[in-house]
Amino acid sequence: MSSLAIKNLTKEYGRTVVLHNINLEIQAGEFVVLVGPSGCGKSTTLRLIAGLEEVTGGTIEIGGHVVNDLEPKDRNIAMVFQNYAIYPHMTVRRNIGFGLRNSMKTRAERDARIEEVAGILGMTDLLPRKPSQLSGGQRQRVAIGRAMVRDPAVFLFDEPLSNLDAQLRTQMRLEIKKLHKRVGATIVFVTHDQIEAMTMADRIVIMKDGRIQQIGTPSELYHAPANIFVAGFIGSPSMNMIPGVASGGDVHLVGGVSLPIGIDGVDARNVTVGIRPEDLHPTDGPALFSGAVNVREPLGHETLIYVDTAFGEIIAKADGRAPPELGEKVNFNAAPKDIHIFDSESGAVLTRAC
Repeated sequence: MSSLAIKNLTKEYGRTVVLHNINLEIQAGEFVVLVGPSGCGKSTTLRLIAGLEEVTGGTIEIGGHVVNDLEPKDRNIAMVFQNYAIYPHMTVRRNIGFGLRNSMKTRAERDARIEEVAGILGMTDLLPRKPSQLSGGQRQRVAIGRAMVRDPAVFLFDEPLSNLDAQLRTQMRLEIKKLHKRVGATIVFVTHDQIEAMTMADRIVIMKDGRIQQIGTPSELYHAPANIFVAGFIGSPSMNMIPGVASGGDVHLVGGVSLPIGIDGVDARNVTVGIRPEDLHPTDGPALFSGAVNVREPLGHETLIYVDTAFGEIIAKADGRAPPELGEKVNFNAAPKDIHIFDSESGAVLTRAC
């Protein structure tokens, strides 16, 4: 395993700039997930690391060595694709061992390495089978095994779980996480699914329009988003966004609601108040705001409730056993630490006064 450093990376197609000065340091053995909506530049970044695209500007370093001018085969990386890319006419053994075909290892050494990787992936009994005899999850494990067998410096995963059904995606997320813990590999994983990012990553890189929006642990991004985009992208359902005005040390919402939350150096400015659904707590006492339940979405252990308020519809979470009835008026409170204030124009989070 090796470290990976991306410095001032740019990519242009003609006059179209798709990556703008990307900077990212990944430590050896770290699991980093690039996440964002379609077209944000995450897969392009991965392809540049792999050498499948030519860098327009900046540098890529693997293990402290600049690899911009190296061919993909010389970068000591292994890539796992969305569509598996395994050979249907070969057995699992031959598919896993395909990456060793040009190595200097003896036949016995290659066989030992294949057996070792198959054992790690729990596929020893499947080695004689053909891909047509495997499930989707097993085929993806074969693709991962083919990457592992070479013992690369960096693993690159390009949305490898997108073709699996929901149950298999959950299973494969767990298996990849266990694999990382077991072998300690450096992994860069691309996905558009924020749940995959949150459950698998040591750190997450959120991208939008070819720019990095925020880098941090799943907890940091969830509890301390840097801007409105990150706040809305991370979390399901999304954070409630409520328009307001910062004035006189308070934040004033539509309908006469005031939040006594001081913001440093901010007055008479349009702001957006963000509160996650799980941070809205029903109360029988004084409330920040109230509204009538319009829609309920039962999820078993909890129920999502959509509430009409003076400033529009908000989403909250209620007990799945005894949720409020449709049309029932509900009062809500939220702890000051769970209320996020963003500048409506720039989208950046605003620093609160001490």
